[in-house]
Amino acid sequence: MKNLCNALTVAPDVVLYHTGPALDHGPLPSIFYFALSGPDSLCLDPFNQPVQFLQGEMIRIFSMTLPGHENDLPAKDALKIWADDMRKGQDRLGEFLDQVQQAIDFAVKEKFAHPHKMAAAGLSRGAFVAAHVTARDARIRHWVGFAPLTQLRIAQEFRQMQDNPIVNGLDLIHLAAPLGDRHTKLFIGNEDTRVDTQACFDFAMAIVAKKKTRTAHVELQIYPSVGQMGHGTPPEIFKAGASWLLEHIKL
Repeated sequence: MKNLCNALTVAPDVVLYHTGPALDHGPLPSIFYFALSGPDSLCLDPFNQPVQFLQGEMIRIFSMTLPGHENDLPAKDALKIWADDMRKGQDRLGEFLDQVQQAIDFAVKEKFAHPHKMAAAGLSRGAFVAAHVTARDARIRHWVGFAPLTQLRIAQEFRQMQDNPIVNGLDLIHLAAPLGDRHTKLFIGNEDTRVDTQACFDFAMAIVAKKKTRTAHVELQIYPSVGQMGHGTPPEIFKAGASWLLEHIKL
């Protein structure tokens, strides 16, 4: 299913894609969702299913093109590009996270995103990014990870980089403390060998251990694995995540 998505130029090298109510409606609850390229995250089925389930709601959904997905590069090669960059000592992912922060600040300043009703979400490597985005910006109080990659070295593209400090420093478990006062919802297949079900469970429990208040919720839903390497996300899971976000950030 195709959605309409539009582009906002934040800076010469920073483009923020969006779908949902027209921008002239003023600031609205907003979700920053990451999966592939910005347009594909919002418009390409099945990766945009969380977006589909939120159609018709007074919520804007923003996205940006993940590193390694620019210029129609094959999505299957993206993590190899990340790994090659890190072998060279390049922190391309860190640069991207800085751009996302710039885009969020822009959306708030221009009154497109409601500063007190923002969430993040992502699929697989996009969930990895969403976790970092959430940890960096205290205004984002809720986030969802679908089949989240939690440790880069688990992915086959990084298997030869077990001792690389850039790779290990990006593990999501290091974000447990800043995520300890947010609301987290994670979904993972029970036999996901691509990102490792156990690693997702360990990450969830690390956040629980760092919870700062009783009101901060950490939820993990484990479902029967589907798809290649058990890494698929069925429509009902996407719908559950979208519904959870809607419940928490709607006006």
